[in-house]
Amino acid sequence: MTTLLVIAKEPRPGRVKTRLTPPYTPHEAAALAEACLADTLDVVAATPAVRRVLVLEGAPGPWLPPGFEVVPQCAGGLDARLADAFAGCTGPALLIGMDTPQVTPGLLTVDFAGCDACFGPSADGGFWALGLAEPDPALLRGVPMSTPVTGEVQRERLVDAGLRVRDLPLLRDVDTAADARAVAALVPHGRFAARLARYATGAGR
Repeated sequence: MTTLLVIAKEPRPGRVKTRLTPPYTPHEAAALAEACLADTLDVVAATPAVRRVLVLEGAPGPWLPPGFEVVPQCAGGLDARLADAFAGCTGPALLIGMDTPQVTPGLLTVDFAGCDACFGPSADGGFWALGLAEPDPALLRGVPMSTPVTGEVQRERLVDAGLRVRDLPLLRDVDTAADARAVAALVPHGRFAARLARYATGAGR
């Protein structure tokens, strides 16, 4: 089975989801990030896997369910941190971020039969998931991150390496307030949607 990797930041005010501020305060943005992460981790916990690893910048909190290994992110840019996450895997691995609480166990149960990599593009031009049948950190190092062409460059890197790539569905990351509303509508019964609804009505402020 596959190792599932989640790369995330500890949800601390002023350190996460800064593009949500405004309209939300830094504390509200951090609470939304925590709910987003908690929903994501619950889905990962419900997905069959040989290992579940949280690659974390910061310290774990009560939002972390049981069954996860926690490893610190290495120093350097995001490409280096993603590469390092794969470096700790000896078999098939799928990496996702903390920004897509609409993921499902079905989306995360990837099959590498007939392919060498799985690639999940995101609506902002990045990618929400990357799976490698044989993890190779070099496939990520040097890819420009957080740009409108990040996903395109990363996918091209896989193809240029001779890998057979299977594309996963396009998903929307939670980066802006508009993203938050759109994603919450897809998973209305999750923690993220509930937290967003509280702030929309002024509760909890």
